[in-house]
Amino acid sequence: MRNQPPEPPGPAGAGDPPRPAARSRRRTDLLAVAASLVLAAWVTSGLWADPSGRAVTVNSSDQALFEWLLAFGAHAVSHGDNPLFTYLMNVPDGVNLAVNTSITVYAVVFAPLTYLFGAPVTFLVILVANLAGTALAWYWLLSRHLVRNPAAALLGGLFIGFSPGMVSHANAHLNWTAGWLVPIIVWRVLRLREPGRWLRNGIVLGVLVAVAFSIAAEGLFFTALACGVFLAAWALHPPRRAEARATLPTFARGLGVTGAVALALLAYPLWLHFLGPQRFHGTGFDKVIHAEDIAAYGAFPARSLAGAAGLETGLAPNPTEENSFFGLPLLILVVAVAVLLWRRTAPDRRATLRALLITAAVFTVLSWGPEIKIFGTQTGIPLPYALLSPLPVINAALPARLALVVTPVLGLLLAHALAALLDRPPANRRHRLAWPAGFAAALLPLVPMPLLTTERAPIPAFITAGTWRQYVPDGGVLAPLPPTLDVTPDGQRWQAYALSHRQGEFAIPSGFFLGPGGPDGRGRIGPVPRPTDGLLNEVAETGVVPPIGAAERAAARDDLRYWRVDAVVLADRVHGAKWPVRQEALLRAATELLGPPQRVDDVWLWQVSPAP
Repeated sequence: MRNQPPEPPGPAGAGDPPRPAARSRRRTDLLAVAASLVLAAWVTSGLWADPSGRAVTVNSSDQALFEWLLAFGAHAVSHGDNPLFTYLMNVPDGVNLAVNTSITVYAVVFAPLTYLFGAPVTFLVILVANLAGTALAWYWLLSRHLVRNPAAALLGGLFIGFSPGMVSHANAHLNWTAGWLVPIIVWRVLRLREPGRWLRNGIVLGVLVAVAFSIAAEGLFFTALACGVFLAAWALHPPRRAEARATLPTFARGLGVTGAVALALLAYPLWLHFLGPQRFHGTGFDKVIHAEDIAAYGAFPARSLAGAAGLETGLAPNPTEENSFFGLPLLILVVAVAVLLWRRTAPDRRATLRALLITAAVFTVLSWGPEIKIFGTQTGIPLPYALLSPLPVINAALPARLALVVTPVLGLLLAHALAALLDRPPANRRHRLAWPAGFAAALLPLVPMPLLTTERAPIPAFITAGTWRQYVPDGGVLAPLPPTLDVTPDGQRWQAYALSHRQGEFAIPSGFFLGPGGPDGRGRIGPVPRPTDGLLNEVAETGVVPPIGAAERAAARDDLRYWRVDAVVLADRVHGAKWPVRQEALLRAATELLGPPQRVDDVWLWQVSPAP
């Protein structure tokens, strides 16, 4: 019997592959759990020794942001505050967290862990769970519904869970590493066509959509697009059109219930996202820069065996966005796999294979962005994405990340091919030897390496001991120096510590977030600069203190009044995410602006308003 890519599961499991023996499957299940956890721990191993004192080298700013989101979410829920809008940053305007990545579900579920051990530990636990959970969720979908052979399912799950894109986003992206949501959503989408169960299936999928929106809204959008492309391609295959028409009414009813449930659960977050204060349209990132280089598909990722051997190319816009980077050997293998499966699949059962190939092709082209870029050179040649880019929602997404849709498709193809080869090995001895060699040559270079990590400045005793409460009233404004931004995120780490250790609240004038103020109404990172934070940020980066006179001091007084600052604080050690902070120059500049500071614990402090 041929091992063919199965059609989407139908009612009562029609067409499902035969199940392996229960004992064999349990052994493979245990192996899948062990392999996933070991690999996840291996990739994140640089953080385990000291979660609070270590940071991801290439993205410590996002790590600080997610730690803050976990601490703030736990604090907001436990104190009855709004978890989707805060005035603790960007004083006095606040921050709309619905248009940022609020990860509210994670913050609520893991609140006990955050209060017990702190936000950095929670961050690391979720990151490990995301990586291992993604591999396990895909293994489950493959082994229970899609392929006969559990070893093939395990290969597919591990490839997807620890693919170059996933390892790249493991550089502090708790949203994009939550890939475990995708196979569960895909499974529930396919279940919508079950007759007589459209209401229950629609409700379940609606709840899943709401959860996914909270954790990774952009990823949910890409999943919905991918499901739409796949199902359309499958339904339009001539042998499947009659079946598609017959199941369409049930599917549509279930999808309607899904939309109603998700809309009910997400009514306020969606209003806040599209109509609430501090909203913006589009994104603060350049879509030409954040488009996938065509050559990147054949390149090797930095944090892999091939990358460790010096074969990385630097074709990503930054180290957290290696969204394809499959390597040329894997691309060659995928072509061979597609040919193998096409030949071994009966013409009337090619709908799934055809739909997978179409989905991969569509998202590959879209990931290239508005114009062709190859080996880092913009050609000016337009691509289909340029027509879609102005559309709502799409205008807020980064095209390069559409390549992440291609990864599960490749994993499914690899799993189906391995199952087919194990079920019916090639008769030709050379072919029997060539296939294992091909899989090894394609996959071994992609074996992940640990993330690069670095030491970060400790949170000062002024914060950990709670001394700040003697100088800033609860809910007052503490202004860290340099002003908190993505490149200088310590202020949010201080806040996260205070919130997760139940010390109380203090706000900060700036922060790392996406908000309004970009060109043409688009978003920008952080607040619109004012004279004083612009001056201090430049000093922190360059170490050069410009002439400071009466005009600069008057502007500083105005800015401190606008921000409602109670105290300004400079720690002895300050972490810079992209460059070393010039602390001594910053101390000189702040002294010229604000006058002599007082020494409190391990910080320099300028009291602006009377101490509480």
